[in-house]
Amino acid sequence: MAPNSVAVTMEKPDNFSLLEINGSDPSLFPDNKRKSISPKQFSWFLLLKAHRVVSCLSWLFASVKNRIAFSSKNINEEEDPKSRGKQMYRFIKACLVISIAALSIEIVAYYKNWNLDLINRPSWEVRGLVEWSYMAWLSFRSDYIAPIVITLSKFCTVLFLIQSLDRLVLCLGCFWIKFKKIEPKLKDDELDLEDASNFPMVLIQIPMCNEREVYEQSIGAAAQLDWPKDRILIQVLDDSDDPNLQLLIKEEVSVWAEKGVNIIYRHRLIRTGYKAGNLKSAMTCDYVKDYEFVTIFDADFTPSPDFLKKTVPHFKGNPELGLVQARWSFVNKDENLLTRLQNINLCFHFEVEQQVNGVFLNFFGFNGTAGVWRIKALEESGGWLERTTVEDMDIAVRAHLNGWKFIYLNDVEVTCELPESYEAYKKQQHRWHSGPMQLFRLCLPSIIKSKISIGKKANLIFLFFLLRKLILPFYSFTLFCIILPLTMFIPEAELPLWIICYVPIFISLLNILPSPKSFPFLIPYLLFENTMSITKFNAMISGLFQLGSAYEWVVTKKTGRSSESDLLAFAEKEEKLHRRNSESGLELLSKLKEQEMNLAEQETPKKTLGGLIRPKNKIKKRNMVFKKELALAFLLLTAAARSFLSAHGLHFYFLLFQGLSFLVVGLDLIGEQIN
Repeated sequence: MAPNSVAVTMEKPDNFSLLEINGSDPSLFPDNKRKSISPKQFSWFLLLKAHRVVSCLSWLFASVKNRIAFSSKNINEEEDPKSRGKQMYRFIKACLVISIAALSIEIVAYYKNWNLDLINRPSWEVRGLVEWSYMAWLSFRSDYIAPIVITLSKFCTVLFLIQSLDRLVLCLGCFWIKFKKIEPKLKDDELDLEDASNFPMVLIQIPMCNEREVYEQSIGAAAQLDWPKDRILIQVLDDSDDPNLQLLIKEEVSVWAEKGVNIIYRHRLIRTGYKAGNLKSAMTCDYVKDYEFVTIFDADFTPSPDFLKKTVPHFKGNPELGLVQARWSFVNKDENLLTRLQNINLCFHFEVEQQVNGVFLNFFGFNGTAGVWRIKALEESGGWLERTTVEDMDIAVRAHLNGWKFIYLNDVEVTCELPESYEAYKKQQHRWHSGPMQLFRLCLPSIIKSKISIGKKANLIFLFFLLRKLILPFYSFTLFCIILPLTMFIPEAELPLWIICYVPIFISLLNILPSPKSFPFLIPYLLFENTMSITKFNAMISGLFQLGSAYEWVVTKKTGRSSESDLLAFAEKEEKLHRRNSESGLELLSKLKEQEMNLAEQETPKKTLGGLIRPKNKIKKRNMVFKKELALAFLLLTAAARSFLSAHGLHFYFLLFQGLSFLVVGLDLIGEQIN
């Protein structure tokens, strides 16, 4: 052996190999003051790591067990509003803290010019705690984190492609309908407009709850429907808890009753079950048995006078038809950016989803309003049930299982309002996405045991519920809001550009096709849909596991906006109302106005300056702060900073703009603010 050679031998050659170092360079040898790690110490180190892993697994198992136990009991008890969404918020905060810590280490590594293969360097070449931490992070990342993230990203990518294929098939079906000019046609001749006895008996129901802004226009529109007065009855189903508002609605009903309209006011003493309970209670009236069809309008819906003449004739000669659904149109779709983006989604829903399912499957989800039901179909399907917050989808699924068919009329529109504030829109979307998961858990045994064909069962389970109600919010939140930012710190799991850019833009283009005027909002729509995924994912989880917030029902805030023609019609009606000689009605209105003025004076006290009275200050609009959206904004912006260090290009721009989108929404800078 050469004089400059050093041979190192170990007692256990099975675990360690012979190492021979040639040369006398002192830099190759560690400092004598440093202590070497013995095999015994290394074993203790591994045991400590194993103990921590076992502890984490046991804690995770206990947490899942406690969550299942908690969700299986007391599901009907009210949940503290402050505790809702805390688990999701804590999870996002944990991801944010980890990403910030990883970004700090990556910044130090970037400016110190450490090599990415630092893990392959001998331990004595590592100097400093930060450098050792970086080396440990690279080792732990490649061995434990990267395989999990890669597997999860592949799973979400498969779901993403399946959902994109479903969206493409729906669009192709819509193109085929337009190309072939397929539309529902009347089997028999139209109604004899001269003989009123040929008109079927129709019941109009207007459920409402504290709808101060829109009750007049909805009642007025229903009262002006072109149908024989002795063949129609309007039920105003008021669940308002404000006595003053109840008096106002009663007064409005009496106005139309004096004009000869067959209309009644109904208020429940025990207001349970929300809208489903209200409709169920109204259907128990004795006079309902005299009617063949029932039409439902929410409080902000104003149908045109010929609505019944365009919808009810489709039932003639079609005894298997249970529902005729009309399309929604929106009077405030151009009010702000939020309403424009909502209009894109709902246009696709009605133009593509509802129309394609109605033509090819004779089934779709009832939209809860602007539809005509055959009362026999409601009764044979079990009537309105209060078990979920989507009573409309519930009755539609049960009617479909009983063999009833549905028709969707894309050319019959009923005007309504879109939520103009993000808070109202968020609560609406939470109800719309938690309810279907509740319903899926309850209806799955009935779907499997039903007598419908296997194809219809597969459509209900895999397409209607799983793909469009569960998979869509799951992959959109997990893939684009969690996995994508984390992959910036885990290069082994980096997503290709076609997942984060090309396919999403193509799908967004398909969504905008039914509303071509919204094409300039393509990119904002794509970013906003990813932003809303956190709300939809949280709602889906709460509905699937029966968490307390899944049973929350908040009436969507209305503004009372009307179209120009509606404003002219209602202005004329208001003039006639003020000319009435009913002293009780005038006294009632004056008293209510006085109460509102006194309340405004109490909330806004007068201030004096130099002996002069200042004018009253207007109530300022305040911005809400949404913590989960803000936490995700900082997570995405942190990932964007890491992407900038690696010069990822499109990854950086996507993360940057998506993070800014979450920031804008989290600070409530989109839509109208709340008074």
